[in-house]
Amino acid sequence: MSERRVISSALTANEYRPVAVMPEVRVVKIGGQSIMDRGRAALFPILDEIIEARKRGIQVVVLAGGGTRARHIYTIASELDMPTGVIATLGKYIPMQNARMLQMLLAKHGGLFILPDDFEKLPLYMQMNTIPVMSGMPPFGYWEKHEAGSRIPPHRTDAGVFLSCEFLGVRRAIFIKDEDGLYTDDPKKNPSATHIPRITAKELAQRDLPDLVVERVVVEYLPRARWCKELQIVNGLKKGQVLAALQGQDVGTIVTV
Repeated sequence: MSERRVISSALTANEYRPVAVMPEVRVVKIGGQSIMDRGRAALFPILDEIIEARKRGIQVVVLAGGGTRARHIYTIASELDMPTGVIATLGKYIPMQNARMLQMLLAKHGGLFILPDDFEKLPLYMQMNTIPVMSGMPPFGYWEKHEAGSRIPPHRTDAGVFLSCEFLGVRRAIFIKDEDGLYTDDPKKNPSATHIPRITAKELAQRDLPDLVVERVVVEYLPRARWCKELQIVNGLKKGQVLAALQGQDVGTIVTV
């Protein structure tokens, strides 16, 4: 029997079983436009709840969104006919700046800024009782794919949170926004919009809502994920919502497979 056939037989006999690297970690994104751009009044209470969760023994990794400044970069670069990969590379610097600010605000509580190259050091950082903080932007850069009809990178900071969860083996990705989760319409524009407490990714795609509080690509990827099976969207402007989410409570909106 050839070596190739021996290896193939071994793989068949011992089915491939990927390892969940750090399944107990909570991966949470602080929205750029929804939270960071609002300043101290919105951000500080959220950081207090993250710190409290860490004191209670909950391991938290914080990822930062980009916000209005990132959208400004996307707009200008698109008008200049920059390729999608260049726009993604330019756009990564804003969530990185936000992550550095978050780290400094969390410094006395163990806040630690990390780059994508440091990702594999997370187990060590967690053992050191830190709160790792990083940009939510996935490191695709110049290799970001182009979508028909748009130059804007489809994988932005929401996608980065989802991919981080999938890599670590975390079941639920937590997104801190300025709304109670998903609605049938934009609640800021339509007061009669109805809150959606729980929905599947398939049902959400079928509804084809005009406005989503998370990137659509994340909803598309969810059914194909091996580990990350849920998205949780919580209102960071409501006291106690973030801590409840970090404790595993079903607050806000839950999107499942």
